[in-house]
Amino acid sequence: MMPPTTTPTHSSFSPLSPLLCLLISLSPFTPFPLPNPSSPSKFATKHTMPNPYSFLTFSLLLLLSCHLLNAQEHSQFGHAVDRKLLGLKRKEKLSHFKFYWHDILTGRNPTSVSVVPPSLKLNTTTAFGLVNMIDNPLTLGPELSSKLVGKAQGFYASASQTEIDLLMAMNFAFSDGKYNGSTITILGRNCVFNKVREMPVIGGSGLFRFARGYAEARTHWVDFKSGDAIVEYNVYVMHY
Repeated sequence: MMPPTTTPTHSSFSPLSPLLCLLISLSPFTPFPLPNPSSPSKFATKHTMPNPYSFLTFSLLLLLSCHLLNAQEHSQFGHAVDRKLLGLKRKEKLSHFKFYWHDILTGRNPTSVSVVPPSLKLNTTTAFGLVNMIDNPLTLGPELSSKLVGKAQGFYASASQTEIDLLMAMNFAFSDGKYNGSTITILGRNCVFNKVREMPVIGGSGLFRFARGYAEARTHWVDFKSGDAIVEYNVYVMHY
């Protein structure tokens, strides 16, 4: 007596192997044969349906790829960029600026204010340790009433115990014409009793992005009793 014939059902299919899942993930709708009700012992090759295993694998691999790309992007804090993306299409040019820096310590509205007094532990004549915060006017001429072109904002500090040498850290924040809103940054040593003091330009913003150069300072006038001073600045800047 012949054993009863078992009709193949959808649940009798073997699970897809991991390798096959990876291969069929190239197409989330890979067809596979369906049982033909009219011929229980044969599979219909013309009927297809979306493969759920393939779609799940494709979705997981897509999510994994996105995660890996995102992780790679955040794992690198520096990379090369095209100069044109920052607007650096033109050649560098050299610009010269001349203005007067007014250091006002007296009066109703001083623009230079002591925020750290000199060290009391050291008996020096240089006011070593003194720090002044400044918001000094920059004018076109030596008179305070002449045209205002910007402000010098930052601080200077007495950095020597043997002579009057200042550490200058300030931004020339311009407010005139096309330079309005742009800045030039100065950081350097200022030996105030030298006829000419040279300090480096270390950067800038606005029209002075990637700026480099130097500034020359010459004392135009000083009141040794009050400390008020007017200094002529000539700034030479390479910028785009």
